[in-house]
Amino acid sequence: MCLETDRNTLKRFIALVFFGIAFAYIESAVVVYLRAIFYPDGFTFPISDFDDIAGFGPYLLTETGREAATLVLLLTASYMLGRNLRRRFAYFLTIFAVWDIFYYIWLKVLIDWPASIMDWDILFLIPVIWAGPVLAPVITSLTMLIIAAVLFTDRAIKLTLPRLAGFAGLVLMIVVVFCIAGINCTRPDYKLYFSWPGFIALHIAMIVFLSGCIVMKKEDPFQRVSDGN
Repeated sequence: MCLETDRNTLKRFIALVFFGIAFAYIESAVVVYLRAIFYPDGFTFPISDFDDIAGFGPYLLTETGREAATLVLLLTASYMLGRNLRRRFAYFLTIFAVWDIFYYIWLKVLIDWPASIMDWDILFLIPVIWAGPVLAPVITSLTMLIIAAVLFTDRAIKLTLPRLAGFAGLVLMIVVVFCIAGINCTRPDYKLYFSWPGFIALHIAMIVFLSGCIVMKKEDPFQRVSDGN
């Protein structure tokens, strides 16, 4: 029974990886079109304010809606494949990371961009602009894959409410790092607004946090979240 379950998980995982790779191509294709229309002379930083780009206004709302729809698709796929909250979260982390990494791989194939992993990119638009060097979201995606790999094992993870709050706080702070850079991406000194020390420290903290939640003795792999009692 356990072997059959492992096989089913592997099949779902492989299917999810292919889904992420294919969806990354769709994402990159959209960006290729947008850059050809609104950045015909090349996409470089610091970028122009969106309000100053002729004709971009109506497309900004459309692009924001597309990003929201993308998240819904990723969440839906994860929900359908996972049989419990732990597996669904693991699937979501996996598909998001694969999608994000292959997005840049496809852009490199299609338009030979980025020229360097330190080139800057607009990462997200919800609720404000996220920006940063390409290497940054790749590091985040690799961290997500590490967390997903732990969740896919049968090792018990003990999460109390304070630990959940701590994890959420770390995630929020990483988002803030991206948003601060995004808000200032039109400035000539935009690079100064991305805090590499803070960014790296937060990711290390997430790995340390996760290791502290792993129960060394094997128990029920789907241990419920407790309130610390």
